[in-house]
Amino acid sequence: MNTQPTQSKTIRANLLTAMKCGEYAHCGRLPRENILAEKLGISRTQLRDILASLEREGFITRRHGVGTIINRHVLSIQTRMDIEVEFLDMIRQSGHAPAVASVRVSEGIADQKIAAQLHMEVGDPVIRVARLCTADGRPAIYCEDVVDKALVKGIYTIRDLKLPIFHFLQQFCGVSPYLDLTDLRPAVADAALAEIFQVPMGSPLLNMEEVDFDIDGKPVFCSTEYFADGIFHHTVMRKKL
Repeated sequence: MNTQPTQSKTIRANLLTAMKCGEYAHCGRLPRENILAEKLGISRTQLRDILASLEREGFITRRHGVGTIINRHVLSIQTRMDIEVEFLDMIRQSGHAPAVASVRVSEGIADQKIAAQLHMEVGDPVIRVARLCTADGRPAIYCEDVVDKALVKGIYTIRDLKLPIFHFLQQFCGVSPYLDLTDLRPAVADAALAEIFQVPMGSPLLNMEEVDFDIDGKPVFCSTEYFADGIFHHTVMRKKL
């Protein structure tokens, strides 16, 4: 089994932490590649792949003859909408204590919208997972995920669905989301959402409609997400081409 992707992911996360609040928290640049690779115990080729991913996301800038510059204005951002982060981590990064308040699982059938999103037939069976996450005990994120039931291979329990949907897809469907397309729009709480978020009807919410695809471009799940106002400060980084 090739463990390098997992190892690289761990080293990447550790390097990010070191730049934010660890060994390199007060540095303007990272050490030279040969020194950094030796300290991390990896090859320079593996290090360059890690640095390339960090540069794509704006955390660092590599300049010939200058070195690897740490972009503190990017590192300081709490919530990046252009980077996929699990809900509990998003809440934690925003300075709050996260928790999963409830998970509700049901089986149903695909309507026209879901059938179009997941390339299914109307009426095909689906699994719906509704999840409410809290920040310091306050309702913060409400999400409804929908998965084509035909993808599921194995017997699952509600405990399996209490984990982020990505874990369920990998373990029970054998698929891994590669990218998503997400529509963002403002929303206001109707009666059902007002009860979920414990806010007055008409309160502002942020709505995201997401479809995730595997590396071959096949849709693997879709979701409808609502974010409470006043908890998150969402930022998008856009590079100028």
